[in-house]
Formats: sequence, C-alpha cells, structure tokens
Amino acid sequence: MCGFAGYVTKFNDALSHKDELLEMMNAIIHRGPDDSGTHFDEHAGFGFRRLSIIGIENGKQPMYNEDESIVVVFNGEIYNYKEIKEELIKLGHTFKTEADTEVLVHGYEEYGYDIINKLRGMYAFAIRDIKKNKVFIGRDIFGIKPLYYTTTEDGDFVFGSEIKSLLKYKKVKKEFNPEALESYLSFQYSVLKETFYKGIYRLMPAHYLVLEDGKIDIKRYYSPEFNEDENITFDEAVEKVNEVMADSIKAHKISDTEVGGFLSGGVDSSYIVARSDLDKTFSVGFDYKGCNEIPLAKTLSDYVGVKNKSRLITTEEYFEEFPKIMNHVDEPLSDPSCIALYFLCKLASEQVKVVLSGEGSDELFGGYNIYKSPFALKPVKIVPRPVRRGIAGVMTKIPLKFKGKNYMIRAGKDLEERYIGNAYIFNLDEVYKMLKNPVKKNTPMSITKPLYDKVKDKDDVTKMQYIDINTWLWGDILNKADTMSMAHSLEVRVPFLDKEVAKVAFSIPAKHRVDENETKRYFRKAANEFMPDVTAIRKKLGFPIPVRNWLREDKYYELVKSALVSDEAKEFFDTDYLVKLLNDHYNNKGDNSRKIWTVYAFLLWYQKHFNVA
Repeated sequence: MCGFAGYVTKFNDALSHKDELLEMMNAIIHRGPDDSGTHFDEHAGFGFRRLSIIGIENGKQPMYNEDESIVVVFNGEIYNYKEIKEELIKLGHTFKTEADTEVLVHGYEEYGYDIINKLRGMYAFAIRDIKKNKVFIGRDIFGIKPLYYTTTEDGDFVFGSEIKSLLKYKKVKKEFNPEALESYLSFQYSVLKETFYKGIYRLMPAHYLVLEDGKIDIKRYYSPEFNEDENITFDEAVEKVNEVMADSIKAHKISDTEVGGFLSGGVDSSYIVARSDLDKTFSVGFDYKGCNEIPLAKTLSDYVGVKNKSRLITTEEYFEEFPKIMNHVDEPLSDPSCIALYFLCKLASEQVKVVLSGEGSDELFGGYNIYKSPFALKPVKIVPRPVRRGIAGVMTKIPLKFKGKNYMIRAGKDLEERYIGNAYIFNLDEVYKMLKNPVKKNTPMSITKPLYDKVKDKDDVTKMQYIDINTWLWGDILNKADTMSMAHSLEVRVPFLDKEVAKVAFSIPAKHRVDENETKRYFRKAANEFMPDVTAIRKKLGFPIPVRNWLREDKYYELVKSALVSDEAKEFFDTDYLVKLLNDHYNNKGDNSRKIWTVYAFLLWYQKHFNVA
C-alpha cells in the first residue's frame, strides 16, 4: 500500500516544479513511510511514497521498462500478478523485480490500455508513456483505492492519491464547492465526481483516464451487472460462494509481511478470520452498554484458535479524536463508525502492516436490513398506486408522530423516490430549508436515476444493491477504510471485493439472497460451516456507535451546539433550524442524531480545511 502524486505540464518545465512534487509527496507520507522515489522528464514529474508489502527488496517506484520509456507509480495490490507475469515472460518481456508493480509496465507495453481488464486486485496507478507524451491512469473496479485529478488554468494536469497532495501544487486553487455540500447532506458522504474542492475530481471506480495532447478522455471499463442464473439452487449457491471465497482469501494473503485480521462480532469479518489461518486479530468496542462487540469477537477467536487483541474506546477519546480526524481527511466523513475504524487501524498497525477485512459482503450478497423493506411493503401493493401516494401526501403534512406513519409514507413512494442508498439523511425539502444559499443543481434522485435506469427490469432488492455498489460502497465504506487505515500506514485488504467473487455474487438469484426474514441467506448458510450459529445468523449491526445517547448528555449536547451556532455554521446554514433539530433530539422528541452528526462532521471539517486561523 502506497501513495503517489504527479503532474504533466504543457511546457518544457517539469523540473521547475521539483520542490512542489516533494511537498506533494510529503503531504501523503503517512501512506508510505518506508521509502520514496521520483521521476522527471521534459513534461512530467511523478512522486511515490512506499509502504513495503510485496517485493520488499526490489520493488522501488517509480518503476521502468527496459529502455525507461515507460514509467509507473502504483498504489494497491495485484493478486494475479504472477499469472500475468508468466504470460508476459512467454511473450518475450524481461522482469527485473519480484514486485507486482512491474506487470503494469510490461503489461502496458504488450496490451496497451487493455491491461486494466486483466487485473485482479485493488489498485490506482499512473503510467507515463514518454515517447507518446501521454499519461494513462486507472482505478480498480469497486473503488478500493482512491485517485484524484485536476487541471490548472494554464493546462497543467495534476493527480494524486489524496486531495491534500494536489493542493501542494502551487497552480491548484483551493476553492470550496457548495454543490458537494448540498448532496452530502442527503447521502452522508461526498457522492459527486467533483469533490468538495471546486475543479478537483475523483476518478470514479472502474474507470481509466488518458491524457494526450492536452485532452482528457475518460472511459468506464467495467460495470457490475447482475446476471442471475435462476437454475442455481440454494445449496449450489452456498457451495459456489465457499469455493470462490477460499480462492480469494488465498490470493489476498499474498504478502512478504505478516497478515492480521479485523474481527467484530458480525458474520463478515468472522468468516474471513475463520477461513484465513491468521495469527492475530484486532477488535474495538465502546465502554457503553450495547456498543461493545469485543466479547463476541473473542468467542470467535477462541473458536478458531487465533489470538485477539482488543481495546475499549471511551466517549472522551471519541470526541477528542473526531476533530483531529476531520483535519486529516480530504472530505467530510459523517459516518460515526469511521472513528471506531480509526482506533481499530491504530491498534492493528502496532503489530502488522496488512489486515484482512469484511467490507463489501453486504453489497454483493444482500446483507443490509433495509433490503428486506420490499417484502415489508408488499402487502400494501394491492392498494392502487394513486391511492397510496395520496395517503402518503396526507401523512407527510401531519406534524404528529405515530406508529405506522412512516410505513404509510414509504408505501406511497416508488423505490426510486425513497431509496438513494444505505443512508438518506436529509430529504430535499429539508436541505433547501436549512441551507442559506442552496445551489439546486443536483438532487438525490437526479444522481441515482442513471443507475436505476440500468437496472429498471430488475427486482427491488437487486436495484437497491446496485445503487449501493455504485455509490455507498466507494463513497462511504471503502473511503473510510482507506482513509483511516492509511492514517496509520496500514494496508486493509477486502477479500469479498474480488472480481471472481463478484462474478459468483451477481449470478445468484435474488430469492437466495434476501427474503422477508433474513438477509444474505446463502452466505449465512455458507458461513455456518466455519463458525458458531450465533455468529452466522447474527443481525447486521455494523459498528454500534452510541451517538444518539451522547447527544442527550449535557456535556456533548453543549459541545455540538457550540458548533451548530458557530461562524462556520452561520456561513452556510439557518442555525435556528439546526438548534431545533438538536433540542428536539435532546428532549427526546425524535431521533435526529444522524442529521445532527452529518452537519457537525461537516462543520469540523470545514473549520480545519477552510477556516484555519
């Protein structure tokens, strides 16, 4: 795991930006504290920070081909690099290292842009073709590894693993993007291609970019497509997933350093640990009733015979570290679990450089509890749609809260209206009420509509999974995993998010994935072969964080309130609206904790990145 940064100039002055490149590299030194390297030619400068995992002795980057006309910087791991390497050797290529990086160099020579379709792994890379004066950058199919880019006013192209590195290039302007805030308030994360920094973009998952003659061409090279085989039986689905996961876990354990594992009380991380033959696992919990999964993690550790190191996080620690983390991240992260993950990564980094983790299982296999909602709403589908919509409209206008109200509102909406992903924090009306100057360019539905259009013939559960795979997975789940782990120079590998695993997952009929009683049905059955029943059938919880309770305690109520009425808040929000949300929550008139926390996280982030004294 590493980080890189670079630029391509329209002029013959690449070396004149040498000091800036070094600053760009230093800004991401946490991604690669072990080593560094640079490349300069007439038009480009590439910089690299390395965390040594594979090819420790001879895997230095930037890496070149034989005549040094092709150069690459690469962040991630290619799990099928040995197979690609063997193929390239047969075609006459000579390898100088044992590092997976080198297959990108020779693979580009042999296959051109098509090399990206041969890769199995997590990756972001930049390849410089000096003779043709072009740059080819790409990102893995799920967006496990990040990659950002921008173009300056006079045409310089600047890119890197983190936004903070791009900002060290003097021509890159630092300007806040209000469009990102507007969508963030609904989604809980930065969902647009353009980031919270105007003019700085993320290369989206499963895309590659070619810069040639000053022109940028972006193409999508992979799309997650559900091609269910209705002939697959439930037992066959169980057998298929266990078989492909054995292969994926084996591939993800390839390393020249020790590999550990994250372990909660849930089925996903437990499955990975139970099948990985690891020596060490790591767990965290909160010293708060109902929010400590350490005992469950230890039960699984004892069951499979693996050492477990755990740590309880105090409320004081959580609130102390939160502003520091918002200072570290490139864009605001309002998922409360990111702090727990921060502490977990810190704990693991004290003993290992690599850990296996369970991200991606819920999206691929259908694990979120909300995926059962189509079954819960099925009884009212016999009521004509216009009638349901009329009732929902009436319910929306009634201020009183009562049992069944939300059900009737949801029953009156189409899936495309009520589901924008695993989190839906503020609806559009709320966003426009709370913002002083709403942009009103993108709506949650306009963002998700192109995705829904691609699966319009699928069942509702599959549609929901498709939305989450293309938004929530990279925007929240993988973003926080990369950011929190790299803050501690730790590589997190995710065996569920493997190209071959995806092929199997997308072939399994919806009836084997979710029903009215259970999520990821066939996977739970598969997991049951390797762990106790209590773990395999356990309801999805994620990291249980007691934010709801904290905001009803005087100390933390006052702390958050001070942020909601701050100068930063007044710049963007109707602060009376925010305080009412907080007071209603504090007085137990409703659960506004997610809404409050989303605003609070943004305000802390904005203060650290734009209102620095």
